[in-house]
Amino acid sequence: MSGTDFKARARNGAIRSRMARQVLALAAASATALLAGCANRDSITVGSIPDDYRTNHPIVISEKAEKLDLAVGAQDRGMTRAQKQTLAGFLETYDRSAAPVLTIAAPDGSANQVAAQAAARDFARFAAAQGIRRDRIALLSYQAPVVDASAPVRVAFSSVKAHTDRCGRWPGDLLDTTDNRHYADFGCSYQNNLAAQIANPNDLLGPRKETTVDAERRGVVIDGYRKAPFFSPVPRTEVDY
Repeated sequence: MSGTDFKARARNGAIRSRMARQVLALAAASATALLAGCANRDSITVGSIPDDYRTNHPIVISEKAEKLDLAVGAQDRGMTRAQKQTLAGFLETYDRSAAPVLTIAAPDGSANQVAAQAAARDFARFAAAQGIRRDRIALLSYQAPVVDASAPVRVAFSSVKAHTDRCGRWPGDLLDTTDNRHYADFGCSYQNNLAAQIANPNDLLGPRKETTVDAERRGVVIDGYRKAPFFSPVPRTEVDY
């Protein structure tokens, strides 16, 4: 190979190498531009999106008023059987350890004023028979909204309840899921049902104190364990080989 051919081949190789580097640089720049365009098109910081139903619909504990209106006829004389059953079911939720004030308000100025006041006194006696302290029962009266019309006797007390916010919020289109997030009302019914099943809302604030050990019951269990018959192991069978 002559010196001229060697130089021409080297020059061509350098040109091809330079062109290859330029092509690679253009490809890298194009890929970077495409990625930057995709990133700028829909920029989302995932960590800042509250996408947990427990965060969107938290269970909170607050004091709420429990109310019951009992209809009383103008010709009634005291508490009826239906009123007694309804009141007994209502008082099942009364916390006797906290002992909130139980108010029994009879209407004043209504057509059934005399009958309502007599029924209210029977309601108070029945509540005391159910274990509610007499000093926590208050007989009150309220002005009837309509004169010469029957009004109910209102029984009420305050209690600590676990609850969430009201369900049924639809602030946006349900089909708008470009952010891959659940809808606003998601998990609300579940949280409400869970809050309604909690017997003691204070359990959400902290653990209870352990109760004392039932020594008598523990002795019965240990004694039964000691007297239980034990199975003897299966006897081995000698086999002659």
